Order: sequence, then C-alpha cells, then structure tokens
Amino acid sequence: MTLFTRIDDKRDDLIALTQALIRIPTLNPPGRHYHDICALVDARLKAHGFETQMIRATGTPGDSDSYPRWNLVARRAGTNAGECVHFNSHHDVVEVGQGWTRDPFGAEIEGDKIYGRGACDMKGGLAASVIAAEAFIEEHPEFLGAIEISATADEESGGYGGVAYLAEQGFFAPSRVQHVIIPEPLNKDRICLGHRGGWWAEIETKGEIAHGSMPFLGDCAVRHMGAVLETFETELFPAMAARRTEMPVVPDGARQSTMNINSIHGGQAEPSDDYDGLPAHCVPDSCRIVIDRRFLVEENVEEVRAEIVALLEGLKVSRDKFDYDMRELNVVLPSMTDKSAPVVETIDAAIQDVLGVEPTYVASPGSYDQKHIDRIGQLHNCIAYGPGELELAHKPDEWIGITDMLDSAKVMAAALQKLLLPT
Repeated sequence: MTLFTRIDDKRDDLIALTQALIRIPTLNPPGRHYHDICALVDARLKAHGFETQMIRATGTPGDSDSYPRWNLVARRAGTNAGECVHFNSHHDVVEVGQGWTRDPFGAEIEGDKIYGRGACDMKGGLAASVIAAEAFIEEHPEFLGAIEISATADEESGGYGGVAYLAEQGFFAPSRVQHVIIPEPLNKDRICLGHRGGWWAEIETKGEIAHGSMPFLGDCAVRHMGAVLETFETELFPAMAARRTEMPVVPDGARQSTMNINSIHGGQAEPSDDYDGLPAHCVPDSCRIVIDRRFLVEENVEEVRAEIVALLEGLKVSRDKFDYDMRELNVVLPSMTDKSAPVVETIDAAIQDVLGVEPTYVASPGSYDQKHIDRIGQLHNCIAYGPGELELAHKPDEWIGITDMLDSAKVMAAALQKLLLPT
C-alpha cells in the first residue's frame, strides 16, 4: 500500500475526526471546553503511539479556574536521530454570530463540505495533520527524528495562552523543533510565508455628565468620539488606502494598511436582559472605541502609533473641551519566512508532487501563531499551510472541503517523507 492510498482509505476517519472536533464548542471568548478538545486529541494520538502532555497556560490572559487555558503537545519519536517536524493547530473558535442556516456545531455534511464554526479555521487543518502523521507512521514505521502535533489555545485572541506560552517554556526552541507547519486555511495550493503587523488600542473620549434635557450643562463624550471617527474617515483611512506593500498579502484589499473599529461603547452600560425599563436621562461622560490597526512590513509600529496620536492631539487644539485617553492593548510585528527556508522548499516540492501545480506564495492579512514561534521561539523555519479558504473564516455557514483536507493531508505526509526518511 502506498502512502497516498493509506490517506484515501482514511477518508471516513478524517470526516469523523473533523466532525468530532467541530462538535466541541471551543468558543473564545471566554474559552469554553478547551480541556475537552485537548482530551479528545490526546486519546487519539496516544492510541497511535504518541507521548502526550496536557499543559495549562497558568496566569496567561483569560486563564482562570472557570476557563483554564489548556494545550496539548504530542510527540512520536522515530527509530533514529533526526529532525523534528511540528504541526501546530489552534483549537479555539470565534463567536458564532448571526446569519447561519445550519447548526454551527452540528458538523453537517452536504456534498463535499463539512459545515460548522471552526471547520475551516482551523479544525479541518488539525484533523488533516493528524491523518497525515498517522498514515506516514504506518507506511514508514522506521522514520528518523520526530513528529509533533499540538492543539493550542487562544490563537483567536492573540495566542498568549497557547503558542506564546509554549514558546516561553521552550517547546519551539530550534534545538528541539526544526520545522513548523501551521495548517491555517490558506488554500491547499498556497504557502503562507507570514503575516502583517497589528496594533490594537482603546481610545476614550471624556465628557461631563448632566441632565439629558439640558445637555448644554454637560459635555457629550459621544459627540467627541464622533469627531474622532470623522477625522479617521477624512484623514486616516484615505492615507492608509494609499499605502501598498510588496508582501504577497491576500486578498488584494489587504495589500494596503487597514483599520477596523472593533467596538464602541458610550454612555450608560447596556441594561441586563431582565430589565425592561427606560434609560435614565444623562449626558454621557465617557465613550470608548477599540481599534484594530493592521500595518505593513514597510511601516513600523512607532509610526502607526504616532499617526493616531497626532490626529487626537489635533482635535485637542481644534475642538472645544476635547480630551481623551489612549491605552495600547497589543502589538504584533510583521513576520516573514524566507522562501529559501527548508520547510518552504519542502512543502513547495510536496505540492508539486501531490497536486501537480506550482504553489503560490502568499502572506496572511491577519496575524497567526507564527509570530510567537518567530519572535519568542526564535525559530524562523515556520509557515502556514493547510486546507480551506481564508475568506470563509469567521463567517456564517463556515465549511471545509473534504477533498481539500485529503489533498492537504497528502502534501503534509509527502513533506514528512522528504524530511524524515533517509536519503
């Protein structure tokens, strides 16, 4: 039996594993059922000869007794010394949102598609990597080096309870792991070399509370925030749209600098669901927004920060009583692996062998856990490669293609042959 035939024979197993993963609602926030999904993968890989560790990222953002940040790392050593290939997938998923036409955690199959929150991003990739590793070990039990598979927490909220924590503990040290493949959904014929940078901040405009019937006696923080948003619309957004990167970022709209207004909160807090009364009549003395600024490798974070501050300081001069606070929430620097890196060349050759096409090299519009492997682990031989279409991530009726998972599993298994078999 050949390696690829083994993977084809595991089609039903791949479907069942993907469905089982989707049906565990690992919603982040707040971080539900992390232990459950790690336990599922733990039992699966132990049965195939992997040594496993369940690791809680104690003390990381979001970790609590109610919502502990659990991670799984599994390792299968070969018969002789060699390099280690690590497949890293995050197990958390974002909120469901509106607009679904089927059960978000039902893992329903229609044709070649499995539907569900996290199907594409990225439980299908996790399942494909498991099947690839199992098929490779069955076909080549005397391989060299080691294979690792991890299922990690909190990628959707920065990865600090997952890969960042593991990197700090030495799990991605270059002396321990030599090649990392992250099965994010970038399409089965594309290799993702890295991602843009990100800068997140909360901006609060200040006001003065007063009776709503006499707003002239107070100062409306929401109106001040309106001025901030208008300044962003007329000055910041056009300036960002004019900047373009040489990074191969997909889709094309992400080749420019972008910013998302993540949330806005002004005035009184939202009432509880069991309150059906009217709001009080008050002028809001505070309004807050959270901004998500994605920047290019040609920019630097100091310039990104200074551009926002300059606009806010300009409003202090031009607008009566305008005052604000700004709190930086997170910074992620751009990350790019060189096209000549061993893992890149290996996956390139594997895609050509399996799919018969030359791969496209891309960069991701959003950051993913490569940032921690690169910056904290100091391991630069890392890429994203996996099944699924990036544009489906975080959308209603998210799905993963079964054929795409099988093809991606073959590419991953072919890469293992190239890296872990004697030449």
